[in-house]
Amino acid sequence: MLSICLKKESVKDFSKGNPWIFKGMINMTSESETSEAGGLVQILDHRTRPLGIGYLNPNNVLACRVLSFQPNIVINQQFFHHLFSKALEKRRKLFDRDFYRLVHSESDNLPGLVIDRFGDIIVCQTSTMGMEKLKPLWLPALTAILNPKTIIFRDDVPARKKEKLPAEVSVYLGEVPEYIEVQEHNRLYYANLLTGQKTGWFYDQRANRTYLSGLVESKTVLDLYSHSGGFGIAAAKGEAAHVTMVDSSALALELAKKATILNSVEKLCGFIQADAYDYLELCVKENRQFDVVMADPPAFIKERKYIMSGLKGYQKLAFLCASVTGKDGIFCIASCSHHASEHSLKRSVEEGISKAGRKYKLIHKAGADKDHPIHHALPESSYLKFLAYKLD
Repeated sequence: MLSICLKKESVKDFSKGNPWIFKGMINMTSESETSEAGGLVQILDHRTRPLGIGYLNPNNVLACRVLSFQPNIVINQQFFHHLFSKALEKRRKLFDRDFYRLVHSESDNLPGLVIDRFGDIIVCQTSTMGMEKLKPLWLPALTAILNPKTIIFRDDVPARKKEKLPAEVSVYLGEVPEYIEVQEHNRLYYANLLTGQKTGWFYDQRANRTYLSGLVESKTVLDLYSHSGGFGIAAAKGEAAHVTMVDSSALALELAKKATILNSVEKLCGFIQADAYDYLELCVKENRQFDVVMADPPAFIKERKYIMSGLKGYQKLAFLCASVTGKDGIFCIASCSHHASEHSLKRSVEEGISKAGRKYKLIHKAGADKDHPIHHALPESSYLKFLAYKLD
């Protein structure tokens, strides 16, 4: 196995448990520079003492991801079986149904791998060359533990481009229906696992959807970027007077419509296919208001260089949402941009609310649900922010 040596000043950061090793932290040699991307490496300190095991991609700035801080461990099928078993045990303690994120990358000590479970269907997503090359080890271990009927690879994330991996979607095992039922507390949804966003569903917002459902009884609700009805149906099940769901995707809204029937709330819901900004500006023009406004946009900041423009986008969205939130209403907003810190997002959102001439009080803040654990040494794993405001 190839070895890489950390620079003296980088050992301290490694000892804190950070599973990311950037190229500048390594004393790169001609051997490591020309090594095959994704290969296993032993990680050594500046005195060549073993520290752990990872996989290396010398073509990336983020060159090495740590698989284990135990330098003598063997990376084999048993290694992955142990990690999957631990992840499964944690989720079974949290949820009484087999609908959850089973593996959350570094936070489950499996960097570059995400696995979502939908009953006897599992969706796997690999984002690194290292985890792709380890598939002959981890896939049999996963199959042995879960014995799924269907396995889907949603390997179409942008991160794969940086690893020089193809973006593709494939069915490894079984058959995939056009859409499946997703069970979430007292709510049922439909998800398209082959063409839906990410892995087909957003488990990370589960607890936030439940929170919203407790705010809306007898109130009118606007659900922006509704996708296939996550927050909108939660609001309808929370006995809202009426829910308006807005999304630019006809497919997403069609699944939301089907789900309203599944939950017997179709009479409470309306659907509008439109750009969220365009619809909000129309509402402002027509002086149309709602008691509760929920906005869950896609990431505005996908790269660090877009932080300032992205924060301005959140400010503008907050301004428009506050403008259509009724007197003593509630405005909720979520961000999945890990480049936006909670502090910077909160500041931008509150500037937008103030520009709309509204006074506000932050009544709730949260992150992703418990099946998306946060890695103690990796702030990027705390990517989701959810803020709720009472507007005067």
